[in-house]
Amino acid sequence: MRNDQSTTTFSEAVGRVFAAEFGRLFRYLDRASGDPDLAGDLAQEAFVRLYQRGSMPDSPGAWLVTVANNLRRNAGAKVARRRRLMTLARSDDALADPAPRPDDLVLAQEGRAQVRAVIDRMPERESQLLLLRAEGYGYREIAAMLELHEASVGTLVARARRAFLKAYEGGDDAS
Repeated sequence: MRNDQSTTTFSEAVGRVFAAEFGRLFRYLDRASGDPDLAGDLAQEAFVRLYQRGSMPDSPGAWLVTVANNLRRNAGAKVARRRRLMTLARSDDALADPAPRPDDLVLAQEGRAQVRAVIDRMPERESQLLLLRAEGYGYREIAAMLELHEASVGTLVARARRAFLKAYEGGDDAS
């Protein structure tokens, strides 16, 4: 009887963490990978692994991002394949936005392609810093996720932003 109660309590805790963290984790992974399908799969798999772990880590959000980053690294070959298969029509349907004007669409695609190209050329740690910060993670969380000293996160984020802006505005290499 006690085992069922502890399982229910853990299941409820996972449910609460899911409700609190899934959206942020998904958006981070979507930005990091450029593929919403992959981001959903990775976020879901991270939560499956949390449940299989059987106990709640001290910092569930940081633990989930760490696991998801490892899963994303392992899925490198699949990312390129899925990107090629992703079509504009599928992404429009998934987002349920009205169709933009053709000239707006071209400008938006060029902007996204330029941002993606700069992010892809940046060192992994810098791109992770920018994407996690853009998703609203705090310095303490980022430090735990990327195994950095908390006091250095602000400086590292500022440097990554400068490198991104220089590469984005000037077309220079981000690395």
